[in-house]
Amino acid sequence: MPSDAIWAWSIIVAATACVIIRPFRLPEAIWAVLGAAALVLLGFLPWQDALVGIEKGVDVYLFLIGMMLIAELARLEGLFDYLAALAVEYAAGSPQRLFLLIYVVGTVVTVLLSNDATAIVLTPAVYAATRAAGAKPLPYLFVCAFIANAASFVLPISNPANLVVFGARMPQLTEWLRLFALPSIASILLTYIVLRLTQHRTLKDETIARSVPHPKLGRGGKLTAIGIVAIGVVLVAASALDTQLGLPTFICGVVTAAIVLLISRQSPLPVLGGVSWSVLPLVGGLFVMVEALIKTGVIGQLSALLHQAVEQSATKAAWSVGIATAIADNVANNLPVGLVAGSVAGSDHPPAFVVSAILIGVDLGPNLSVTGSLATILWLVALRREKIEIGAWPFLKLGMLVTPPALIAALAAAIS
Repeated sequence: MPSDAIWAWSIIVAATACVIIRPFRLPEAIWAVLGAAALVLLGFLPWQDALVGIEKGVDVYLFLIGMMLIAELARLEGLFDYLAALAVEYAAGSPQRLFLLIYVVGTVVTVLLSNDATAIVLTPAVYAATRAAGAKPLPYLFVCAFIANAASFVLPISNPANLVVFGARMPQLTEWLRLFALPSIASILLTYIVLRLTQHRTLKDETIARSVPHPKLGRGGKLTAIGIVAIGVVLVAASALDTQLGLPTFICGVVTAAIVLLISRQSPLPVLGGVSWSVLPLVGGLFVMVEALIKTGVIGQLSALLHQAVEQSATKAAWSVGIATAIADNVANNLPVGLVAGSVAGSDHPPAFVVSAILIGVDLGPNLSVTGSLATILWLVALRREKIEIGAWPFLKLGMLVTPPALIAALAAAIS
């Protein structure tokens, strides 16, 4: 094995570990960029190839910008606070009903605005609403974390990782629904059932208010809600027409934000300032590191292993790769795992259900631990702002109960 390849892999492993662990509490993006820069400056990856890697992520960058703009606008206009308070009112004093309603709201937000929106903006709204209702917030906050991943493959727009895995090979909407409708239903239902069972005692022993102070949804909030529906329609149409989703998402996000801000005569600075721009260099750095894996032959070796497994038994290969990918998410985070898995699948062209198993592993596997996905990390950040600390072990204990049934059911639905 060439020593250059070993050094390059060592840099990638170290950078990925730092993205997850965040030494010195520095942002994740810094470590991804440092890893990418080290590969280029030390001569393990030509700068031209690094630019190729960055260019491969253009569709993902545009998608993220559009989604983050509309999500931040919805947060500032109080749309999520309104929805959370509405859920408390419809719960009518029943913790069990409130749990279900928040799960439904989280599912809708994840499907139409991506799992990151559920983690970033719905989580604080749920915390505020449950505190106002006199409920223990933690069971309802767990809903936000788990549904963000469980519902993230209903549509291509439900998770940026979907764009990472498929890239330019994104299936048309009808094909996507054929592949993922039943697995998504299985994932959402099984996640709810097991999560609800684990929180049964807590919900049974508490009482909550029948109503809470209801924030008024202003004109800007109503326009934002209309804009979200319009974005959903446009993106579903783009998927149906087999068009890449990045540019339509970007245009929809910018246009919706511009219309709302112009009508309400607001400055764009609060919206722009609230967007997590550091996500873009984070993803860009990961794309560069995956390009280094391609150049050093890792992707080719993994493709050969997958090809060999598919030749022996495509069904066994699908189960193996789905479970292995789900576990790998929790070791290295699902964005880099998704990039590697997408490159492997793209170079070998395995059967559709094998690629489906890979995507399900990438999207649903992160529910096992707090390090599994960017959405779960963002969920933790949202909790820290509210002075709530969730340790890795308590989350892992819950994740080990919730994730396996949903993962097995979703894979079974995809592979059968």
